[in-house]
Order: sequence, then C-alpha cells, then structure tokens
Amino acid sequence: MTAVEAAHKILDTMLGHLGFTTTIEIQQTADGACLQILTGESTALIGSDGERLDDLQYLVNRILRRHFPQADRIKVDCEHFRSIQEDHLHAEVTSIAERVTSTGQPYQMRPLNAYYRRLVHNVLVANPDVVSLSPEGEDRLKRITIAPK
Repeated sequence: MTAVEAAHKILDTMLGHLGFTTTIEIQQTADGACLQILTGESTALIGSDGERLDDLQYLVNRILRRHFPQADRIKVDCEHFRSIQEDHLHAEVTSIAERVTSTGQPYQMRPLNAYYRRLVHNVLVANPDVVSLSPEGEDRLKRITIAPK
C-alpha cells in the first residue's frame, strides 16, 4: 500500500465514523497528491472558510506520518473548494499588486494561513515591481504586506 492509498483509507475511515457518505478521488496536482471529497454535504465538511477542511487535512497527514514517516504532504479538498479559493486568491493578489504599483502605497492583506501565504508569495515572485512581506512569529494566521520595490 502506498502512502496516498493509506491516506485515502484514513480519510474514508474518518468520514465514515463521522457519518458522512462520500466518494474520495485521488488526484495528482502540481503540489502533489490530493484527496478530492465528493459529497452532497460539502458545507458541513468545509466549515467556515475551510477551517474543517484544514483540520481534516491536518489529521490525515498526522496519522499518515505515523505509518509513513517520509510521506509527502497530502492535500485534502472537498468539491474543489480549495481550487476555487486558490483561483480567487490569485486574482485578488494580482489586482492588489497592480494597485500597489500604481499608487506606490503598501497594502496589508487579510489574515492567511501558511498555505495561502505561500501561494501569495509564489504569485508575486515573478513581479519585479512589488515585494511580499510576512511578519515574524508563530501565529497561525498572518497578514502579508504587499509593498512597492
């Protein structure tokens, strides 16, 4: 059994114990393996702003690492929620970068978790006109500042 298959089994077992009837597809993305949950009860699994989805992903990866210590991180998504959020964030960051470039004023984004902060930095890495700055500290949610170079 591969790590991805084990992660699939872990997630399926967890959701079964929680009373959800789901189909889970294994997908390969640019970031690695993704377990896509397909269900009619997506709101209950996603939670507010994807918090429950983050928690499920965290638990799946923690359990997986007990059995496969070297396993790559597995992404957990539900009804393509994360993909849609990533597309919206990409568009938002591009718009903010244009605004910062035209006004010369820095912009502080809403609080983001580590995964979405990394996406913001990756979107802006090729933009020579702006820089993205993350505050130091151990906070789970941080506000990135996008500033002119």
